[in-house]
Amino acid sequence: MEVRACGPGDLEETAALYDRAVLHLTRTVNYPKWEYGVYPSSQSVQKAISEGVQYLCTENGTAVGAFILNDDPQGAYERGDWQRELQRGEFLVIHTLAVDPDRLGRGVGRFMVECCIARARQLGYRAIRLDVVPDNLPARRLYEACGFSFAGEKDLERGLEEIPVFALYELNL
Repeated sequence: MEVRACGPGDLEETAALYDRAVLHLTRTVNYPKWEYGVYPSSQSVQKAISEGVQYLCTENGTAVGAFILNDDPQGAYERGDWQRELQRGEFLVIHTLAVDPDRLGRGVGRFMVECCIARARQLGYRAIRLDVVPDNLPARRLYEACGFSFAGEKDLERGLEEIPVFALYELNL
């Protein structure tokens, strides 16, 4: 497997991967509460690609996962019960991590998280932080297995009625 930053030519493939993931979630358990055609969508992928923060994981040329990695927490991260007091710009944030439904349970998610950790270290960040819907047990187990520590359940002031609080995680580097 390999991970690379997406370019404009990756929009269709990356958006299709997210669409497959969201459709699978809506047929099973929609842990992250994603909505088909709303988020993640081709518009959100296009925005992330234009900002240089959308990544695609491939195996033998086939898209098997995707995520966004940036320094924008998109909410009131200062509310977290963090182990270290860090300012924005000192930590990276993983967003919208998805695995192709046909590849679930095969280590794709772990591989992508490990790539995020390596990238953060390479760039000199002091931590990686993230938030998940509290009921998203598969994501929580993944991040905990990768060494992340729980930093509380907090209202991030995102104005999402269906998600009043998020479970926060961090990995200090």
